[in-house]
Parts: sequence; structure tokens; C-alpha cells
Amino acid sequence: MAVQQRKVRERALRHGRIVDAARELAEDQGWDAVTTRRLADRIEYSQPVLYGHFPGGKDEIVAAVALEGFVDLERTLREAVGDREGRTAVAALADAYLDFAAGHPAVYTAMFDLALLPFASDDTPAPLRGGFEVFRTTLAGDPEDAEIGWAALHGLATLRRAGRLPAGTEERRRERVVELLAQPPAR
Repeated sequence: MAVQQRKVRERALRHGRIVDAARELAEDQGWDAVTTRRLADRIEYSQPVLYGHFPGGKDEIVAAVALEGFVDLERTLREAVGDREGRTAVAALADAYLDFAAGHPAVYTAMFDLALLPFASDDTPAPLRGGFEVFRTTLAGDPEDAEIGWAALHGLATLRRAGRLPAGTEERRRERVVELLAQPPAR
């Protein structure tokens, strides 16, 4: 039994090293630089070892990075919101979300552009649901408001990353989104 447990532990460590190496390489050089050959060289394993963990190759590795990114995003949002309420909580949520997107551009790209993860369905993975839950509880518990809030912040993050917002307007736009999201919904 001890040998089997060691093998399971070693496999999990290898899996983690592959995901970490892909994430680091993507953040340093972009997703085009992430290849199974470069990952294998970086972690000093053969390509067949990588395919043993990720039979789908790069796409499956990107999805693993994306899922890890959603875990990190949820943790970041929960820590930011803490026990805050109302507008203060919404502002903390917005700041944490936008800072996460700006601070982890390759991971954010994997999360929303590259990985084919199901959103808003029965198949939605738990890490995606966790981040949504922070939005839902912060925005008065309404799932529709949570979707709108996430969409608004994702839009700002995406436009910022693409350089599509006029210089000097980011803070004003963020404040306006917080103002809108912090208002009680008109029903």
C-alpha cells in the first residue's frame, strides 16, 4: 500500500509541475511558446510522460491552467470581499477581479479565451461555480445580477488588456461599474 500511495503522490506532483511550468512559460512568453516539447524540457521529463498526464496535449494542459486560474480567482475574490458589505464589498470585488486579470494575463486568457470550459450549465466545473458564487453573494444573492456584474468586469478587463480604453479613464470606468452594481436592483 505504501508503494501505491507514493506512486499516486509522485503522479500528482508531476501533474502539478506540468501545470505550473505551462503557467509560468505562458506568463513569461505567451501561449504560443507553450509546447509539449518545451514543457518536457523545462520539467526534465519526456513528452510521453506529459501525454500520460494530459492525453489531449496542449489543449488539456491549457484547460488545467484555466481551472487552476479559477481556483485562484475565487480565493482572491473571497479574500478581497471578506466580511465587507454593500458598496465596499462591490468595490473590493471589482478591484480584486481587475487586478487579477491584469496581473495574470496568460492565465486569464486561458480561462476565458483558450480553454473550452462549460459555463452556466450542469457540466460547469466547481472552480467556475466558486467564483460565480462570490459574485452572487456580493451582489445581493441574485444570479442575474452576478452574471451582469461578472460580464461588466470581464468587459473592462478585456478592453483594458486589448488597449481599447482611452488612457486615464480606467479608474472612472471602474468607479461607474461599482456604482451601478452596488445599487439595489429595480424590480
